[in-house]
Amino acid sequence: MSARAGGRRTVAVVSPYYPPKIGGVENYAARIAAALAATDDLRPVVITTRPAGLRTTVATEDGVQVVRLGAWLRLSNTPLSPLWPLQLRYWLRRTGAEVVNAHAPVPGLADLAVACAGARPAVLTYHAGSMHKGEPGSGLADRLIGGYERHVLPRVFRRARTLVAVSPVSLAAGHGHAVEITPGVDTARFTPGAPASQRPRTVLYVGRMDRTSAWKGVDVLIRAFAEPGGPPGARLRLVGGGDAVPDLLRLAAELGAGDRVQAVGELTGEALVTELRTAAVLALPSRTEAESFGMALVEAMACATPVIGSEVGGIPHVVTDGDTGLLVPPGDPAALAAACRRLLEDSALADRLGAAGRRRAEERYAWDGLTERYAELFRGL
Repeated sequence: MSARAGGRRTVAVVSPYYPPKIGGVENYAARIAAALAATDDLRPVVITTRPAGLRTTVATEDGVQVVRLGAWLRLSNTPLSPLWPLQLRYWLRRTGAEVVNAHAPVPGLADLAVACAGARPAVLTYHAGSMHKGEPGSGLADRLIGGYERHVLPRVFRRARTLVAVSPVSLAAGHGHAVEITPGVDTARFTPGAPASQRPRTVLYVGRMDRTSAWKGVDVLIRAFAEPGGPPGARLRLVGGGDAVPDLLRLAAELGAGDRVQAVGELTGEALVTELRTAAVLALPSRTEAESFGMALVEAMACATPVIGSEVGGIPHVVTDGDTGLLVPPGDPAALAAACRRLLEDSALADRLGAAGRRRAEERYAWDGLTERYAELFRGL
């Protein structure tokens, strides 16, 4: 495989996970790869991991070459293999990569990609603030995360030629060689439905629901529905997958809200767009700075769906309270219940916030302009 096949220069996009796995980092990496594939002078190759199995696979997916490496074990959400240093060097050489774009915060593959880049300039895109969980029973995990963020990550940051922070609370923000390029949304696909006040009384959550991601705060949203002042006559739809889904449904039943909470599984494509266009409210009740952006918020805003987010992490940089959505204190079911009730009962407010959210998505978060910044960054390197 030539480094400049057809005169195009190769960029290796290295991400621990990649579609069809659903997630903000995965979608971001896939958007970069698709945008590069559409240019005349840049060619992407994706290096990622397999969901299962040890052997390396190579395939063309949506016009992009994707190399999937096997993982020997998984610690929490982190795949690992002692073979990756050798495999990364081999595939960077084999594909003729001239620039490496690694995506973190999942430790391991991205760190090694920066280390194995050699003379190639490495661009590290960092998608989170501190991953410190602060949850009951997370003591060991938090100690490991703390050691990684204090001792390993700074070395990786120094090694990278350029850092990309996805929001002002990303751990990459503020470094002298960092730029900010947020995630984006396809505003031609995520489009407004009926005015929010005319939609069914549905509150929507979109995101992962793993036990290791308890900081997403889905339990807070369920508790909000069980509050005496919770949204009357409303239903909560949970879109996403993870091993915590049964726990969350059990919590809803214990709190007497089981008949109003429905988990619909992972959705993509038009099914996801339909959920966002028909919900009356989308809520993102995250607890910690691990939520450095909140992709679901921007997708809902593009659909003119009013949003509620916690006042934590990168969410306040996406949602302006009272202008493009509502902000509530993290971990506060009563405040979240009041915000949901307010949007469901105040038609004028819901419609105004929905329309303002759509304008913000078009002006600031359309993917085309964001991926062009990446292409220019790679060309400059």
